[in-house]
Amino acid sequence: MTDLTLTPLIATSLFVLACLAGFQYRRVWKAEGPRWQLWVYGVFAGVTLLVLGFVPMAG
Repeated sequence: MTDLTLTPLIATSLFVLACLAGFQYRRVWKAEGPRWQLWVYGVFAGVTLLVLGFVPMAG
């Protein structure tokens, strides 16, 4: 079994993508845009933050 770890570059990239997805979620929500876009941005941001929270970083 291989160890699943995140490098600092990957973790930073995931964090930036999660922030951008959260920003897009808020933009669509305030504009009362399509619900499917809310789900896409929200689920992506949530899953990305869960990965960052539970997958250890390489030391």
